[in-house]
Amino acid sequence: MRHNKAGRRLGRKTSHREAMFRNMVTSLLTHEKITTTDAKAKEIRSVAEKMITLGKRGDLHAQRQAAAYIREKSVVTKLFSAIAPRYKDRPGGYTRIVKLGIRQGDTAPISLIELVEEEMKVKKVPAKPAKAPKAAAVKAPVAEPATEPAAVQTMAVDPAELCEASAD
Repeated sequence: MRHNKAGRRLGRKTSHREAMFRNMVTSLLTHEKITTTDAKAKEIRSVAEKMITLGKRGDLHAQRQAAAYIREKSVVTKLFSAIAPRYKDRPGGYTRIVKLGIRQGDTAPISLIELVEEEMKVKKVPAKPAKAPKAAAVKAPVAEPATEPAAVQTMAVDPAELCEASAD
């Protein structure tokens, strides 16, 4: 049983997997989009978002933490000076994963992981105008019972009224 063992192993030993994630996050922050398999994209999403959160903090400790993970100093500089300020008002969700299809060689599902470009804007929900009540449903005219004797009098019932009565 795999209780409390989060994350995908991706068929690699721990050191290989961690090195691969470091390289992929460095490439993602450098190029701002990379193409990889679905499983790898989903795994590096959390690491990349943590790095951007460190960049938003912006203090020296955060810079050192990011530099301990990211492979290149120039990418750390880019993270703190260009990427993180873009997301200063965004509470999370800095990356987007777009599924591209399958790889022809081994039919692995391929995705594009990219940094979200548009600015986070607070949307004002427009107040919906009050709708006018619907016109009363047109009912079929009820037959006049005046022509039949009182003992044999029949009543016409509207099927819509039966449905309303059964719904209550």
